[in-house]
Amino acid sequence: MMPPKPASNEARGSVLRFARGFRRDLLSALPARLYRAWMAEFRSTLIHSFLCNDPALLRLILQDRPGDFPKSQRLREGLAPLLGNSVFVTNGAEWAQQRRIIDPAFEGGRLREMFPAIWCATEAAVARLKPGEMDIEPATSHAAADVIFRALFSVPIEDRIASRVFTAFRAHQDAQPIVNLAALLPLPRWLPRRHSRRTRETAAEIRGLIGDLVAQRKDAIEAGTAPDDLATKIMTTADPQTGKRFDATEMVDQVAIFFLAGHETSASALAWALWLLAGNPDWQQRVAAEGAGMTADFGAVAGLRASRAVFREALRLYPPVPMMVRETTRPETLRGRAAPRGAQLILSPWHLHRHERLWERPDEFDPARWNNPEGKASARAAFIPFSAGPRVCPGAGFAMIEGVLMLARITAAFRLAPGRVPPVPVARLTVRGREGILIRLQPRDAP
Repeated sequence: MMPPKPASNEARGSVLRFARGFRRDLLSALPARLYRAWMAEFRSTLIHSFLCNDPALLRLILQDRPGDFPKSQRLREGLAPLLGNSVFVTNGAEWAQQRRIIDPAFEGGRLREMFPAIWCATEAAVARLKPGEMDIEPATSHAAADVIFRALFSVPIEDRIASRVFTAFRAHQDAQPIVNLAALLPLPRWLPRRHSRRTRETAAEIRGLIGDLVAQRKDAIEAGTAPDDLATKIMTTADPQTGKRFDATEMVDQVAIFFLAGHETSASALAWALWLLAGNPDWQQRVAAEGAGMTADFGAVAGLRASRAVFREALRLYPPVPMMVRETTRPETLRGRAAPRGAQLILSPWHLHRHERLWERPDEFDPARWNNPEGKASARAAFIPFSAGPRVCPGAGFAMIEGVLMLARITAAFRLAPGRVPPVPVARLTVRGREGILIRLQPRDAP
């Protein structure tokens, strides 16, 4: 089974028609030639953006000179109601201080300490699944949210506040795309931007509920009764340079992005990985065999080689965050073209991961490519599901353990087959199925 790729059009005509294309379907609004282009410039009286597919440009922007290409300030416009001033949208000294406080929570041995939370959430997810055809996305969302609440606050998804946050977030997902129009098409500053009432209301509800969890944890820390989880670690870690800790509002900002990045993106990747296995029985059998032998032992995760290759291939074909936006802080020359200060630089994992000049058989599902040391080095450099450089996702290691373990254990419990209707990928908060992702499940122990 070949993974679907949205039909693309040349997006010709007026800027407003192009803008409507983005709003309707981000993934198919851009022209098909971008799957071969090293760079593309979009320029008019309203637009001056560059889509960068050249691995040398990626290295320049993300690794060699990241300070000269900060996250676009326009990114805040769509995400501010939920994420506030979180590490996802800040730049410069403020971002660096936030990372100095956050990063220790994800270092080295901490992953081993968080593994029981991942394992318990995985087993609970397997137990909730029922035979028959279903849209797998709500199930993977539920599972990923459970992992985040267990790892952050040591409570399962069934906790009253956790359950309310999850429900509100599902509503917020439908109200607000992660890559907003203003970030990709630099509209005039005087043009009003208004978030919908639903976006504002769901964001306020989520932040209020997270605020309750943070307040409860602050009291527990002061009383000496707080569990040793991510929330406690982050709230008690001081910036080694300034001695500053997050206050309550700052902690709400960070928890909001942990929930977005650690729940929504993981759910998307797992759903697509399961669908890909549903259409590839050989790889499904290999993953099921690995999952069947798993125990609650952190060391056993290293043995999930086929499962890891499949999950990586799902991240390649369906990167949860399809586009990232940086901007120039001074005039630059990019592949011989002049980019003025404030130009928007679009880095698109969606196009990079399927680029026809970087990957062999770019649209084919082939997990074996990850076990081939002779594969294209340029392609590996263009694989950025978690970004790259100093701004790489601090939870990338956590996400890989979670995704690979859940994939293996679910596949060990159920035979998977494609649903009646193939999914059509669209960009919402992450890359999801327009009408869901249908899969048929049959228990492996059934006669």
